[in-house]
Amino acid sequence: MNKRVTLRDVASLTGVHVSTVSRVLRGDDVRVAPATATRIVEAAKQLGFHRDRWAASLRSGKTGVIGVLVPRITDIVLATVFEGIDAAAAAAGYQAVVSSSWDDDEARALRIQRLIGERVDGLIIGDARRNDPMLARLAADGVPFVLVSRASRGFPSVTGRDRLGGRLAAEHLIDVGCRRLAVIAGPGHASTSADRVAGFLAAAKAQGVPVDPRWVAPSTFDVAGGASAMAGLLGSGRPDGVFAVNDFAAIGAMGTLRDHGLRVGREVAVVGYNDIDVDAQLLVPLTSIRTPLRDMGSQALHALLTLLDSGSTTSVRLAPELVVRATTADFLPDATRAVAGTVALPAVSRVGTPLN
Repeated sequence: MNKRVTLRDVASLTGVHVSTVSRVLRGDDVRVAPATATRIVEAAKQLGFHRDRWAASLRSGKTGVIGVLVPRITDIVLATVFEGIDAAAAAAGYQAVVSSSWDDDEARALRIQRLIGERVDGLIIGDARRNDPMLARLAADGVPFVLVSRASRGFPSVTGRDRLGGRLAAEHLIDVGCRRLAVIAGPGHASTSADRVAGFLAAAKAQGVPVDPRWVAPSTFDVAGGASAMAGLLGSGRPDGVFAVNDFAAIGAMGTLRDHGLRVGREVAVVGYNDIDVDAQLLVPLTSIRTPLRDMGSQALHALLTLLDSGSTTSVRLAPELVVRATTADFLPDATRAVAGTVALPAVSRVGTPLN
């Protein structure tokens, strides 16, 4: 059996004190000359050194592990956020472990307790509720955590400026000529849904195009939820502009519109949210509100590290941008279709161009 490489072996090869080697290899190299730190890292790689996190945790009381909870890791939005968390954690000398709660209260409580039982140094929580007693209990128990993607009043979070995103969607639909607006609103317990809808409704009202409350339909964040919500909306009439608070819900809505014989992008304009990669590849490419998801994850990790280091941290709100594609760029208002070619369409940015 090969002898396990130790910190002393790395110190011997580099000619520096073992405590300096230990600091560098756990990521605490602020007081070490860059050239020395590089030499230590290269020596550790050469010798095949692997840090024993659990032995280190017995000495320091820290494990170097961050627990991450998301509704479902199969969701590309949350998976992208986690990529940002994971990359930032690795760069800082931490390991991030992720678990899915499926937005179920029981499963959520169980997974949080398991992560705490594994002695993670802190939590990044991506499935927060707008009113969330569990967060209050965690705070009372002294568990360090930061929210990501969703916010909850009174707790530090890193999210998009979702109200602004909703406003951008409303203003754009109105600019291209939509006057009968509908909203696929997502679940009410998530701040992402509530804030995007609130921003949309406020902007539409300010533009003189208020949304009929019957045309605001709750949904889940998936394709099936969007399809079902759109079917219900069509039962109350035909909107000419639809905002879905999530791209998957928007894609489901587009399928329902197609099944009802309506041309998406020509007769009904659609805007989604998050600008996932598939949006640009759809048969009718989807206009969407883009949020910097990887950056959101990275900033959440750094906010948690600040909390662990200093005992406090601040919330961050990341700016969204509108990316225009065919589901709105090719829209023809009713009056324009009635006298085709005689009414000029409002100018809009073309495929892939962000509007600030």
